[in-house]
Amino acid sequence: MRRSGSAPPWPAPEVIAGLALAAAAVALLALTVPTARRPLEPVPDLAGYLKRWAPLHGDYAPAPGSLAGRWLSLVYQLARPLAVRGVSPDLLTAWGVLVSAAVVVVAAPGGRWPLLAVAIVVLAGLLDNLDGAVAILSGRTTRWGFVLDSLADRLSDAAYVLALWFLGAPGPVCVAGGSLMVLQEYARARAGNAGMGELGVVTVWERPTRVILTAFLLLACGLLPAHADLLATLGAVAWIALGAAGLTQLLLVVHRRLT
Repeated sequence: MRRSGSAPPWPAPEVIAGLALAAAAVALLALTVPTARRPLEPVPDLAGYLKRWAPLHGDYAPAPGSLAGRWLSLVYQLARPLAVRGVSPDLLTAWGVLVSAAVVVVAAPGGRWPLLAVAIVVLAGLLDNLDGAVAILSGRTTRWGFVLDSLADRLSDAAYVLALWFLGAPGPVCVAGGSLMVLQEYARARAGNAGMGELGVVTVWERPTRVILTAFLLLACGLLPAHADLLATLGAVAWIALGAAGLTQLLLVVHRRLT
C-alpha cells in the first residue's frame, strides 16, 4: 500500500475504511430484513427463469451445457431462495457495491492480503448477477433497477482499478484504463438511446472479463508480493489494451448498424 514513512497517530486509513464498511453492512442488513416481501406469484423454475431472462439480454439463449448456461443455472439456484423470501433486488445491488469496495480495503495493505481480496471479487461478481436474477424471479424488474445496476457496475469497476493503484500501479495508467471502460459503457448506452436496442456485440472487455482479470491480478499480487507493483502496473496496462480493443469493437458495430 502507498504509505508515508512515519506511523500515523490515528488509526491507519484502511482500518477506518474497514470500520466504515462494517457500519454500512450493518445498516444494509437492517434494511434488507424488514423490507423483504414475498412475491405474489410462485417463483418460476429454471426454464421459466431463462424464458424471462432472454428478452432482457437481446433474446440470447445460451445452450444448457455451455459455460453461460451453467453459470445461469448456478445463479438461479442461489437467487431462488432470496426471491422466495422477497429480498429487494435494489438492496442486493447495494450489497454488491459494498462488497466491491471491500476489495480495495482488503487488498490495499499488500503482502498476502490480495489473496483474500480474490475471494471478495468472486463474491462481488456473484452478487452482480444475483440482483438481476432475483428481480426476474420475483417479477420486480424495473427501469430504475436497470439504471441502478449499471451505476453499481461502474462503481465496482472503479473499485477494482483503485485496488490496482493501491498495489502500485501508476495513477495515470489506472485513470486511462478506467476511462476507456467508462467510454465503452457510455457509447453502448448512447447507442441504445439512438435506436440500437439489441445487445449489439459482446466485446473482449465486458464486465465478466474485468472481474476475472482483476481476480487473477490480485491472486498474482498475493502470491508474489515482492513484485506486486509490477504486476499491478501490467494489470492496469491490460485494462488499457483491452479497453481500447473493446471500445473499437463496439464502435465498429454501432457505426454499421446505425448507418
